[in-house]
Amino acid sequence: MRPVNPRGAWTLFVRETQRFMKVKMQTIVAPALTAILYLLIFRYAMGERSVPGLDVDYFSFLIPGLVMMSMLQNAFANTSSSMIVGKVMNVNIYLLMAPLSAIEVVIAFLAAAVLRALVVAVVLLLVLSPFAHLTFSHISLILFYGVCGSVLMGGLGFIGGMWSKKFDDMALINNFVIMPLTFLSGVFYSVTQLPPLWQKINHFNPFFYLIDGFRYGFIGVGDTNPYIALWVVGGSTFICMVACWYLWRIGWKLKD
Repeated sequence: MRPVNPRGAWTLFVRETQRFMKVKMQTIVAPALTAILYLLIFRYAMGERSVPGLDVDYFSFLIPGLVMMSMLQNAFANTSSSMIVGKVMNVNIYLLMAPLSAIEVVIAFLAAAVLRALVVAVVLLLVLSPFAHLTFSHISLILFYGVCGSVLMGGLGFIGGMWSKKFDDMALINNFVIMPLTFLSGVFYSVTQLPPLWQKINHFNPFFYLIDGFRYGFIGVGDTNPYIALWVVGGSTFICMVACWYLWRIGWKLKD
């Protein structure tokens, strides 16, 4: 059993943080610009409408969803890009030999993913909040769903990066799994507007609970009970972290 190495874990965390901070235009400014474009498009498309079934204006409903979607995508991108670049450059093997336990490596990677997601969230809220009335009615739910969502997506990016052999494999996961699940999770609409069959199908989408719970923290309304969904989100996050720890400990797909 390796001794605890907090300085080594901190160094890895700093490396991962500096990696995304050096390209701010791509990791921070670009998501903010994309969210603003979404807002402008839907403002002209939807006008001053309210969300059917929910006593809230559309833009107050939309903005938390845009923020959470950006957080999830950026957390996934942070770990997945680091892992696949390390695999292509054949440097992950050196990290496996470093005096760091599997849990320390996982914590460093996921902490950096959470930090990137939080930075993006703060920037987006500063830019988008003037366009809507957000009450921040449940700060604890905002933090819980924001952090758990970032950890979960960072973990999935970590595992996806370990599995991928090339950049095309990573693009396959992002374009055909992550993006569809995110866009179909109720970011732009209430799931109560869908036919009954699709409402049931959407309840198997984990991103739906993340976005709906996060939105509830801002505006106090949602499509599900966020306190029941806490167990679903918390359990999924824990399972993902355990999977990351185990797969790194055995060097899954990293020693080929």
